[in-house]
Amino acid sequence: MAVSDKERDYGPAGTGGAGLPAPEGAEITRRLHEVTRRLGEVQEAIGRVIVGQQEVVHQVLIALLAGGHVLLEGIPGLGKTVLVRTIGQVTGLTFRRIQFTPDLMPADITGTQVFDERGSGGAFRFVPGPVFANIVLADEINRATPKTQSALLEAMQERTVTVGGTSYPLPNPFFVLATQNPLEMEGTYPLPEAQLDRFLFKVNVPYPTAEELAVIAARTTGAVEPPVPALLEPHELLEWLELVRHVVVVEDIMNYAVRLVLATQPENPHAPERVRRFVRYGSSPRGLQALILGARAEALRDGRPQVVYRDVQRVAPAALRHRLILGFEAAAEGVTADDLVVEILATVPAIS
Repeated sequence: MAVSDKERDYGPAGTGGAGLPAPEGAEITRRLHEVTRRLGEVQEAIGRVIVGQQEVVHQVLIALLAGGHVLLEGIPGLGKTVLVRTIGQVTGLTFRRIQFTPDLMPADITGTQVFDERGSGGAFRFVPGPVFANIVLADEINRATPKTQSALLEAMQERTVTVGGTSYPLPNPFFVLATQNPLEMEGTYPLPEAQLDRFLFKVNVPYPTAEELAVIAARTTGAVEPPVPALLEPHELLEWLELVRHVVVVEDIMNYAVRLVLATQPENPHAPERVRRFVRYGSSPRGLQALILGARAEALRDGRPQVVYRDVQRVAPAALRHRLILGFEAAAEGVTADDLVVEILATVPAIS
C-alpha cells in the first residue's frame, strides 16, 4: 500500500499521540513561531563569535531546549570552551567553568563546609562550589579521577548536591556541558558508561574548513572583538523547557524510535548484521528518552506542534553514538559508533 508524504512524516492518520493532545489555536501558533524566531536570533548571535560549526551550535541548542546535558568531543583549539561561554552570555544564564585536572577533588566542584568564627558561637556554613550555576562547563572532564567525575553524577541526574548530609538544590535550569579531547588519552580517565549515559547528546566538533580558518584568524587577531548580547531571560528558557513536553509524538513515530533503539542491541534478531558483529552493548532506555526529547525540541525549534520522522532521524547520531559499546573487532577494523548509527537509520524502516 502506498504511503502518502503526510503519513511518511507524521504517521498514519488516526494514531494516538504519545503525549498531550496537539496544541491548537492562534495563541499556541504564536508561541511556536516566537520560539522559532527567538532561537534563530540566538543562533545568529552565537555565529558572530563562533565561525562555522552551525550543526554543532544547533545540536547544543536542541539539547538545552530538551533540558539535557551535552558532551562535546574534539581536538584542542576548536572553540568548544568559547562556544559554551558564548551560549551562557547569549541566553542570559549564569556560567561557571571547571578545569578538570588529576588533582581536582569532589569538594572543588560541589562546595564544602567551612567553620565561621564570626558566627554566633562559631558554626559551620556551606560555601557553594562552581557547580551552582545554570551552565557548568566541565572542561576536559576525562582528565579528572573517577572519584571527582562521580561528583557530577548526582548533580546531573538529581539537580541537587549533598554535602555534610544536607542536600542543596541547584539553579533551575541546570546544564552540564562537558568537553573531552579524543587524541591525548595518556593520563586520562575515560568516562564510565553510567556517566556517559547521563549526557543527552554527544556532539562531535569537526575541524573548520579553509575558509572558516581564514575568518577565525581575521576575527580573533583583530583589535575589536564582536559583542555578545544577552538576548534571553532565564524565565523564557524555562517556559520553552515546559513547552517541549507538550509537543505531540504519535504512536507510530514513538514505535519507530523504539525500533531504532532495539536495533542497537546485538542480541536483537532484527539488528543489522554489523551491529550484531561489532557492538557489545546497545543503547539503554535513556537513549530512547534522548531520541524523543531531542525530536520534540527539533519540532519546537521549527515551530511545529508535532514530531515528524525526520526529527528523530536528525537527533539519532547525537543521542545514540555514546551509548553503543563497541568490541575489539570494531576497533581493529576501524568501525565507529557513527558508522553503525548511519546503518541503523538506513535499515530500520520508518513505517512498520
